[in-house]
Amino acid sequence: MIQVLLIEDEEPIRRVLSRILTEENDAYQVTEAVDGKEGLAFLSKKQFDLVLCDIKMPKMDGIEVLQETNKKNINVPFIMLTGHGNIETAVEAMKLGAYDFISKPPDLNRLLTSVRHALENKSLRIENTRLKSRVAQKYVIIGESSQIQDVRGMISKVASTDARVLITGENGTGKELVAHQLHEQSDRSDKNFIEVNCAAIPSELIESELFGHVKGAFTSAVKDRSGKFEAAHNGTLFLDEIADMSLAAQAKVLRALQEKKIQRVGNEKDISVDVRVIAATNKNLKLEIEEGRFREDLYHRLAVILIRVPALKERLTDIPLLTNHFTAVLTKEQGLEPKTFSSEALERLLDYPWTGNVRELRNVVERLIILGDNPISADNIKQFASK
Repeated sequence: MIQVLLIEDEEPIRRVLSRILTEENDAYQVTEAVDGKEGLAFLSKKQFDLVLCDIKMPKMDGIEVLQETNKKNINVPFIMLTGHGNIETAVEAMKLGAYDFISKPPDLNRLLTSVRHALENKSLRIENTRLKSRVAQKYVIIGESSQIQDVRGMISKVASTDARVLITGENGTGKELVAHQLHEQSDRSDKNFIEVNCAAIPSELIESELFGHVKGAFTSAVKDRSGKFEAAHNGTLFLDEIADMSLAAQAKVLRALQEKKIQRVGNEKDISVDVRVIAATNKNLKLEIEEGRFREDLYHRLAVILIRVPALKERLTDIPLLTNHFTAVLTKEQGLEPKTFSSEALERLLDYPWTGNVRELRNVVERLIILGDNPISADNIKQFASK
C-alpha cells in the first residue's frame, strides 16, 4: 500500500480529498491528521510515501511541520495546500523542500497529477540513492595499515575544499579510488564525477574530448559537441594519467584552471566552467618537466595537494583484508560458491612481489576462486598465482 498522510484542519476538505485519493487508486491508504502537531506525531511514528499538508492551521502550521521534518531528517515528499493570498508562504515551503503547492479549492486533475509525479520522483530518488551506495561500495579503500590510514586522513582533510589534488603512485595501487573518495566526501558529491583517461585518447582527439568542438572544426566534426569540462560543471573532473596528455592540451587545461573558462575546438567563444580538477599519474612529473614533456606551470597548478598511494609491497599487512574483500565481492558478482583462504595460503600471498599491486592481487584472487579448492590452500597459491 502507498501510505499518504493528509494534514488538514477543515474536516470537509479532509473527507473530500481522502475520498478522491482512494477512489483514484485503491493502493492509496490515507491517514488523516487534524492539525500540524498530530501530523508531526504520525510522521514520527510511521513511514509515509507522501504528505498533503495545509499551510494555514492552528497549533502548528504547514511551514512549521515541514521545518520539523527537515530537522528530524524525515525524508518524504510534501505537497502543500494553500488558500488564496498564501502564495508567498507556499513559495517559502518550496524553498524548504516541498515538492509542489496547490491552491484551495484544488483542481482535481492538477492534484492527482501532482500526487503521481511526487511519488514517481520519490522512487527515482530512492533508486539514485541505491545506485550511489553501490558506487560508493565499489570505490571503498580497503586496509588498516598506517600508510592507508595516512591516505584516508589526507582525503578527509582535503575533500571538503576545492583544492586541486595530484595523486601519484604505481599502476594498480588504486589512485582512482582516492579520486572517487575525494569527490564523494566533497560538497560536490551530488554533481557529476567525470573521468578522463588521458593515456587512452589519441593526442589529436584529447582537446575535443576535454573541451568539445563545433560543427566543422575538423573532418569528423559533423555536429556541435560538449566536452568533459562542461559535463563536469559544478562537479569533479578526474584527469587520470595526466602525464600522457599532449603539450598543446596541457596549455589549454592550464588556461581553464587559471581563468575557469574554456573554448570548444573551432570556436573562440568563452564558456565559463566551475570544476574541481583532480589529476593522477604513475610517472615522475618532475622528471617529465626536466625532459620537456610536461609543463612546469601546469604541475604547480595541479599539485596544490599531493597524495601518494603506496605500493602493495609497502602495505603487506593489508593483504588478508584485501583478499577477503575481493573474495566476497567476486563470489557475489559471479554467482560462485563462497570460498575461504587457509592461513597458510594467506601467508604465502605475503611472499609475492605484487608488481601489479592491488589490481594484480584482485586478478589472482579471482583466478583462485574459480580454479582453487575450498578452502584455498597454499598449494593452490603455488599452482595458480604466478610469481
